[in-house]
Parts: sequence; structure tokens; C-alpha cells
Amino acid sequence: MKITRVTVQVTSEPKQHAIRDAIQLLDRNGRCDVTVETDAGISGTSSTYFGRVASSPALLGALVTEQLGPAIIGQDATMIRHIRDLLRTLTDYQGTAGLSTFGISAIDQALWDLLGKSLGVPVWKLLGAQRDAIPTYAMVGWLELDVPQLQDVCARAMEQGFQGVKMKVGGGPLAEDLERIGAVRAVIGDGVPLMVDANQAFDLAEAIRRGRAYTDLGCRWFEEPLRAADTAAHIRLAEKLDIPIATGENRYGQEQFRDLFVGGGVGVVQPDLRRAGGLTDCYEIGLMAAGFGIPYASHGGGAHIHVLAALPNTIYVESGLLPPDGSVTLTDGCYPLPTEPGLSSWSAH
Repeated sequence: MKITRVTVQVTSEPKQHAIRDAIQLLDRNGRCDVTVETDAGISGTSSTYFGRVASSPALLGALVTEQLGPAIIGQDATMIRHIRDLLRTLTDYQGTAGLSTFGISAIDQALWDLLGKSLGVPVWKLLGAQRDAIPTYAMVGWLELDVPQLQDVCARAMEQGFQGVKMKVGGGPLAEDLERIGAVRAVIGDGVPLMVDANQAFDLAEAIRRGRAYTDLGCRWFEEPLRAADTAAHIRLAEKLDIPIATGENRYGQEQFRDLFVGGGVGVVQPDLRRAGGLTDCYEIGLMAAGFGIPYASHGGGAHIHVLAALPNTIYVESGLLPPDGSVTLTDGCYPLPTEPGLSSWSAH
């Protein structure tokens, strides 16, 4: 199958309910959909989400339309890793990490969708499945919520059958974090995993101080305590704390994970499809993590479910609350895998 055309559609609109973490307000729903077509009449599509900045989907769309897409016309659509490397070479001069990787990821995902559709199977079967359902937790504890609202949304997550919940921290003083964590624990019970996420808000000294407090409260992991690129600080923090350090969503490509693994700076690795480089790189990062005995929990859901199904070290898929229309239901706290060919329209957001 030769690639004949790459097309893009973009949307960007305000969220009805803006959400906040320790460093940013996520106030938009932006999306860039990329479709790769072939001479066999089969196409594949990916969707890249943006929670901030109205212009971002259009910028990515222009990058794909004007640079990345034309470079892969005539390529064999089944040669996914070859196309990935071709696009990395193309973007090296301008800097592959950043928006270029978003574009490579979008094409990578569209190619996996295309390959699955061409063979009539979901992508997780092509990757070699390890399991047929994925344990899931609910990321629902955003900082714009007051304590009663926080308790309400966490209670709803428990009613929907999630195995645990995650909440944001670091938006105020430690005392505020402790109050909010205690309020959530009162709702979900003592035996339910509770994760905390600081979104890179702290320096090393403050991360040590807060990490010890979160450990005393029995939190399952401490997510993104430090600036993502500071590998040395992650290693030092992991040496100081007993709670696992979870990170990875803001790292680009496999090279940025390797030194973190070697140094022991991560206890739970969390690649993001858009920044890590797509399904291909997330799968390879997951296998590398497995070699170091590091568990893998996705940042976000959606197409990531296919990678999670195939990795030996998967522990969780991240999700918001389930849709009210009942289109997705959990069984024993797990998401079922999609059955449609390709990536399917299934989403864990």
C-alpha cells in the first residue's frame, strides 16, 4: 500500500468547564485529526488533543500539511518504523522534540490505524496482546474544584467502578494539599489507591518535603514533582523518598527515558502518545521499562489502550469519568479492549 495523500482537519473551542492544575489552566478543547490515504483505498486516522492555546491545532495541521505529509507520499504505509525514522531525519535541523514530535506521532498513529483496518483486526492484536482488559483509575481531582466538589466527583468515580483516583496537588501550601487528600480519602476509603500529581510545580527541596507528607498519607505515587527534563533531580528525589515517583508525560522520544531508567529516577513511567512519538515509541519505551522492572501507566487513554494491552508491565490506563450515555462500562475496574479494526473510535478520556 503506497501513501497517496495526507489530510488534516482542525478544531478549537473553549471548554464548557475549564480545569486547573498547579501550573496551568486548561480552558480549550483543541483537536488535530490526521488522515493518511493509500492507493489500496484504505485510510487511517489519528486525533491529537490540545487543552490550551487556540492556535495550536492549526499550527500542527500546517506542519503536517506542508512538511511531514508531503515527505511520506509514495512510501509503503506498512513500513511504520521506517517512516518514523524518515520523519525524524527530516525534522532534525529544526528540532524534532516539540511540535515536530506531535506531528510524527499523529502520522504514526494514523498508520497503525490504517494497518489494523487493512488486516481487519484491532491494533492491540498486531502488537501481541498480554491481556484483554486494562485496570483503570479516574483522574478527576482538579484544583478548580472546592472540597465538596472534589469529594463528589471522587465518589462518582467509585460508583462507576474505578480502581482508584488521582488528584492534583501543589496549587497552594502543603496544608491545603493535606486537607484535600484527607477529604478524598474519607470518600473513597482506606484501601483504594490514591495518586497525587504536582504537574512539575516543585523544586527538589519542596518535592522532598511534600513527598514525605504524601507518603505518610499512604498515596500510591507522587506524579511529576519536578521539571520533567531534570533527570538528575529525579534520581536524587527517588533516593530520598519511599513513595514511587511517576513521570514521563513531558519527555520526548526514547532517549529522554533511557537515562531516567538507568539512574533509577522513576518508579512508574507514564509516556504521552503525542510527546513520546506515537504508539511505536510508547511500545518501545514500555518494553525498555520492563527490562528495568519499571511499571507502565499511560498518560491519558484513547489509542494508548492498544499499547497497554501488549506490554508486560502495564498497571493502569488513565481516564476521566465514564460518559453518561453508558457507551463505556468497567468490569472489575477494568476497561475492555476495542474490537473494531484499527484504533477504533473508542476513547478513555
